[in-house]
Amino acid sequence: MSCIEINGRKIGNGYSPYVMAEGCDNHMGSVSTAKEMVLRAKLAGADCIKFQHHIPDEEMLPDVPMSDNFNMPLYDFLKLYALKLEDHIELKKYCDEVGITYLCTPFSYKAAQELEDAGIAYAFKIGSGEMTDTPTLKKIAKFGKPMIISTGMCTFEEIDRTYEAMKNLKVPLAFTNCLSEYPPVYEDINLGVIKEMKKRYPGTVIGHSDHTPDLYTCYAAVSLGASIIEKHVILDKTTPGPDQSVSIDFMDLRNLVDGCKKVYKSLGREKKVRDKEKKIREWAFRSIVSTCEINAGTVITQDMIWSKRPGTGIPSWKMDSVIGKRVNKNIKKNSIIKYEDLDEF
Repeated sequence: MSCIEINGRKIGNGYSPYVMAEGCDNHMGSVSTAKEMVLRAKLAGADCIKFQHHIPDEEMLPDVPMSDNFNMPLYDFLKLYALKLEDHIELKKYCDEVGITYLCTPFSYKAAQELEDAGIAYAFKIGSGEMTDTPTLKKIAKFGKPMIISTGMCTFEEIDRTYEAMKNLKVPLAFTNCLSEYPPVYEDINLGVIKEMKKRYPGTVIGHSDHTPDLYTCYAAVSLGASIIEKHVILDKTTPGPDQSVSIDFMDLRNLVDGCKKVYKSLGREKKVRDKEKKIREWAFRSIVSTCEINAGTVITQDMIWSKRPGTGIPSWKMDSVIGKRVNKNIKKNSIIKYEDLDEF
């Protein structure tokens, strides 16, 4: 059974979906704002809140092409607003006080090493941009912590290559289905990929990292077997930033957590009559009833009987077997016909 464990919480087949609140850079560099996000994520019932550790000069060149989901070069934005290592240490401590798991995405090996050396890494969440960077991934894997790797912008062949590079490293591994559009076109999401990933990458936990501005595809992902749901969160949807358009607020996060749990609970495959259905069966199903008075000794014909509620008599599906039987007592019109009313059955 595919399973990983983060801070005592088991994640994978047979366990309720792990809901990850992605705080990203929606704090705009404010530790107090980030702490408020921590508290609200806890109150919403999320399993963890995740931030990002950027060391800009370790992860990109200053003139990296600008993304179309924000109006400032990312390098400049991160120089201004990225959290420092001491901020992450403070946030990890606050998460412990509040009672929610702190996670972080390192965007370079040096960032991962700083998190590890600081003793604040339960696991490493890897963004889609680093999915194909197998040299860095293999170095991070040496820390022995679970790794959750997003797969946006990637082909199956590229995911296959990373899977082959990672599967024998004895590191607990998860992939999240992801579409790196901000926000995405729904026709591009292709949630059916989740089932394909579950078959294609045995031993790997499969989840879904969602960039839609609502919750529907997250619920659908759970129904398709996603064990991790990652969603960007923001205190105020009017706050500018590179993730503004793909973030939900914390009331939506609360609804997401509640909905994922309910969808997961509903995914069983056993079809049987449940205890709460049994009382309803008694009145909701149909029995064979007389449509006219039937005298003792009469042989029943079709025009003498039909089906009506409740279901406490001879079931209506046995009607053909009742036709041709002789009654042994007078039966009033609109009465349930019972087995003992017939000479033989």
